Amino acid sequence: MQADKIIAAAEIIRNAHHAIAFTGAGISVESGIPPFRGPNGLWSKYNPEFIELDYFHREPYNSWKLIKQIFYDFMGDAQPNAAHFALAELEQNNHLKAVITQNIDNLHQQAGSRNVLEFHGTTRRYECTGCHKKFDYELITLDILPPACPFCEGLIKPDFVFFSEMIPYRVNMLSFAEAQQADVIMVIGTTGEIMPACSIPYHGKEQGSIIIEVNVEESAYTNTITDIFLQGKATSILSELAAKIC
Repeated sequence: MQADKIIAAAEIIRNAHHAIAFTGAGISVESGIPPFRGPNGLWSKYNPEFIELDYFHREPYNSWKLIKQIFYDFMGDAQPNAAHFALAELEQNNHLKAVITQNIDNLHQQAGSRNVLEFHGTTRRYECTGCHKKFDYELITLDILPPACPFCEGLIKPDFVFFSEMIPYRVNMLSFAEAQQADVIMVIGTTGEIMPACSIPYHGKEQGSIIIEVNVEESAYTNTITDIFLQGKATSILSELAAKIC
């Protein structure tokens, strides 16, 4: 019974010494942000080459045109949902030590989570490809594309990971360090298919972590490392878990 599994999961999280969450696109779907993959995903409508690093440098205007349309005009007004707020509540009550997210939407922070490791970066910051200065996204206008660095006039890039781009060393190191310490990992809204991020829960499992999975459908984790599978929408399940824990 799902109700019994939720009670068991709540007890495990309540008694954990170092519980973390690992989140993917599924947690933000109920905020109106579509997943990247699947029949209704972004890549069924757009060719993802526009966020491939070589294409970006070769065709910066065309790349930025779609980046602005998708990540800023369309997704920019998204608000956190009950699942984001539930994780923030767990952190505030010292039941969650960190959120490792594959998402670039900043919704965990907007909901109040403080220790958020953005494995793939964020739309809320830009980086100059010339002088490598970083800027808050509000300081650079997108009225003229592609945007130019105010210091060196170099090409500005969103500070999230493009295809063929390496994961930044610091967030990669910190994410795997969190998994190393974790006695509980909540896996939420991810299919477990995107490398190298998907290996984080496996790393935790190898160190003895209990894996509690919240997903609408089974993932690559469900029948391999998951200990408790809570099937359903993240908003309802995480709200119920937080209510029982806090």
